[in-house]
Amino acid sequence: MGVPQRTLPDHETHVTLGRVAWLLLTYRLPADRSSARVTVWREVRRTGALQLQQSVVALPDTEEFRRLLARLRAVVAEVGGSAVALEAQPLEPDDDMRLTSTWNEARAAEYGELATESEKLVSEIDKEFAKEKFTLAELDEEEAELEKLRSWHERIRARDVLGGDNAAEAEAALDRAAEAVSRYTAAVFDRTHG
Repeated sequence: MGVPQRTLPDHETHVTLGRVAWLLLTYRLPADRSSARVTVWREVRRTGALQLQQSVVALPDTEEFRRLLARLRAVVAEVGGSAVALEAQPLEPDDDMRLTSTWNEARAAEYGELATESEKLVSEIDKEFAKEKFTLAELDEEEAELEKLRSWHERIRARDVLGGDNAAEAEAALDRAAEAVSRYTAAVFDRTHG
């Protein structure tokens, strides 16, 4: 008989005694296959999981992260490894604070990188204006870059369940990038249809 599963809303984090509940996954991979390690590493990165030690990762206990944990377990199995998943509760307030802080630092770093890449897009578009290069091919490239940034922003926001820093700055930078692409779109339209 299986263990009953709790159902939580996607972004509701399970909290007990003021501490965030965590999901832990420990896994073992075939020693002779570096491709297996790379495959699992990529999946760990996609989930945003904290790498606590080699082959031990942690995720906040939400329904969305439970789904991602199941996917991670499946990837481990696909490459010939084995995994054990556990629900975990920090024993001490310092442990809770350390895990939450580390999680939020990772999200803040992602937001910071997103802001930097958004500003690079604004600079790129400013250069196109300076060169008066208003081509459909360039517009396609800039629009694709903006969509990539928006998609990345959504992935970070989905992981940001514990209130990380830099979210507002990243969103403002992404808004500036969207505004720059909009200006560039209008300029290309004017040049090609004027």
